[in-house]
Amino acid sequence: MRDSATRYHTPPRFGQALGLFALALLALGQAALAKPTFKNVVLILSDDHRYDFLGFHPDSPDFLETPNLDRMARQGAHLANAFVTTSLCSPSRATILTGQYMHRHKVVDNQRAVPNGTRFFPEYLQAAGISTAYVGKWHMGHDDDSPRNGFDHWASFKGQGVYFDPEFNINGKRKKFDGYNADVTANLALDYLKSVGEKRFFLQVGFKAVHYPFQPAKRHHGRYDKFDVPRPQTMSLTERNYETQPNWVRERRYGIHGIDHMETGPLDNDPVPSLPGLYRRFAETVHGLDENVGLILDYLDESGLAKDTLVLYLGDNGFALGEHGFYDKRDAFEESIRIPMLAYAPGRIQPGTTVSQMALNLDVAQTVLHGMDVAQPSDTPEMSGRSLLPLLLGQAADGWRGHFLYEYHWEWNFPATPTTLAIRTDRYKYVYYHGIWDKNGLYDLESDPHERHNLIRIPAFAERAKQMNNQLFGELAEAGGLTMPIRPPKGVQFYDRKLRR
Repeated sequence: MRDSATRYHTPPRFGQALGLFALALLALGQAALAKPTFKNVVLILSDDHRYDFLGFHPDSPDFLETPNLDRMARQGAHLANAFVTTSLCSPSRATILTGQYMHRHKVVDNQRAVPNGTRFFPEYLQAAGISTAYVGKWHMGHDDDSPRNGFDHWASFKGQGVYFDPEFNINGKRKKFDGYNADVTANLALDYLKSVGEKRFFLQVGFKAVHYPFQPAKRHHGRYDKFDVPRPQTMSLTERNYETQPNWVRERRYGIHGIDHMETGPLDNDPVPSLPGLYRRFAETVHGLDENVGLILDYLDESGLAKDTLVLYLGDNGFALGEHGFYDKRDAFEESIRIPMLAYAPGRIQPGTTVSQMALNLDVAQTVLHGMDVAQPSDTPEMSGRSLLPLLLGQAADGWRGHFLYEYHWEWNFPATPTTLAIRTDRYKYVYYHGIWDKNGLYDLESDPHERHNLIRIPAFAERAKQMNNQLFGELAEAGGLTMPIRPPKGVQFYDRKLRR
């Protein structure tokens, strides 16, 4: 009878082979983790959707119904700390498609055309033989709806578009549709999915919803009228809310994006919609958006595409609904810069995953390229984001960011919000306002998540403010981000100075 030492003894050569085999398996496993290839990616982008208007979110209105977005979080991942680096439609969309900050891609407002030579990441997918499609709101280049570089299939409309009976440019031919824009967008996306066959594909779907002025589908209008609407803590005009804030914050509430003026008159006066009315229409528009996201998810599941497809959902910026006396975005307050972000990949993402690290719209390009195992060509502009896949798939993500930069440049047609540069860490936010005689901002988001108390003139925080100011401008200077883009008013004519001599 063998003793225990003999019984469990492995011959040397066999043991070495077994060890090498185990190392090979480990290497293969690590390689698989390093390259989590998806056959397809669907990127869904909404407009002005707040980060907390998700049915499952603890700060969501109790009455809001978003069963499909909730399902994405329940069966996939919720990136709970997601932000944009510019809270404005066109700059944010350009950041998503280039993986660059606004000061790099130069799409600084909603009116300017995309600079010549701009490279969008779907171009790299095309070069790798992947079919690419864009369906829905584009909104870069304002009223230009022509097909853009990087997309084999194109279906979009001019500028902001309209909520009802939209006209789409489909691969160069315009077609008018009856019905609700979000419904039409989803159906056009489904048409593409049904036609793509066995090819690898990247589909980006851009919903107009929930852009102001909020117009829900007729089937949903009034759905939430019976529910009470919460009033934001920072909405009331009291010394407690405003004594430490910059003067422009108080003044904006009487401007075009403030609740005491808005674009048509004071928010609480008839016949202008009240804050509760504005809030309810926003929620109803979100509900209709959710329905149409559900149509896309259902088709992916029913067709079997879901098992090979990564679905990403995010908003292009946040939106204030009374906070600080504002509606709209642009500023650096949390309601403006935070966005919803979700990921869905059955069998790949652990159901119920919550990602707490900072995720940015800046990260989308590299996430998609990484997920589809497509390298960015070496001769193309460098991206500033980072792939989110390690966070989504439960892998190591060492050295993740501890802060990000925010930038918004003053627009002559929306003058109530100044040029705003900011740096946000996990706890603190420093905000610099350029070109106005006012105070800057410093907020402790841990003790003051609603940003009611500006600490910028508190002596105990002077050193922190100085350090964050230096870091903000140091990083912007290093990246070439201190050039101010000036755009003249409409009607101003330009001609060469030589011609005036």
